[in-house]
Amino acid sequence: MLPVRVMTDPRICSRARLRPSFICRLAGSPADIQASQRLRYRVFAEEMGARLPTADQQLDYDEYDPACTHLLVCDERSGALAASTRILVQEQASRVGGFYSASEFDLTRLLNRPGRFLEIGRTCVAPEYRSGAAIASLWRGLSHFVNQGRYDQLIGCASVAAGDGGAGAHAIFRRLSRRHLVEQACRVAPKRPLPHFAGGVDVPRLPPLLRAYLSLGARVGGPPCLDPAFGVADFFIHLQLRELVDSYARHFNADTPHAGRHRAVA
Repeated sequence: MLPVRVMTDPRICSRARLRPSFICRLAGSPADIQASQRLRYRVFAEEMGARLPTADQQLDYDEYDPACTHLLVCDERSGALAASTRILVQEQASRVGGFYSASEFDLTRLLNRPGRFLEIGRTCVAPEYRSGAAIASLWRGLSHFVNQGRYDQLIGCASVAAGDGGAGAHAIFRRLSRRHLVEQACRVAPKRPLPHFAGGVDVPRLPPLLRAYLSLGARVGGPPCLDPAFGVADFFIHLQLRELVDSYARHFNADTPHAGRHRAVA
């Protein structure tokens, strides 16, 4: 996979200090993977309060990590890790007992569909890099991976805080069911459904990752699943990968001050 460099427009600056430029690449060493796991711990445990069994090491990892490809976005000037995600392809998933999302959802009907699947998960962005360009670089790198591997279906989970007992997640699901629900043949069922919530509640703002998935054409697979360790409700996400590539071109390749400029480099 070619590295992907994201460069900002030189006209965008503050007191002659340019915004960061990013390079997206695959992890090439155990140290790279550990840097991603350390960022995940920082975001999921320290920031979001997840209860992780590996907290004593200040890392987030599980049995799926060795089977995954880890995609990193680094600040090209400082070398700091800005964002990461892990990719589990169908061939590797079979070696660890299936996809991670299958531990939360019944995927039987979906996985019987034709085409090659890959799953992304544990996606996170460091707080100091949440202006948009880092996640744009991550999607760009993912699109390169998809094109090279000729995958057809992308799956994964997007989390919504459930500290309110799941009321907000229920409200979000009702909203998304109107326009963003997959067809019946692709529906999945949560293995740990959210507790029933009676009564209305204002729909909270969609988390950035879920909003990004939807903007790229993804749909939710059904009601969310409760993840008590992370204190969140997970929405199953399904995306036809041809739609991801086309949507990425529309959303992130435009040469605008907000999107930045993207080019692959050897």
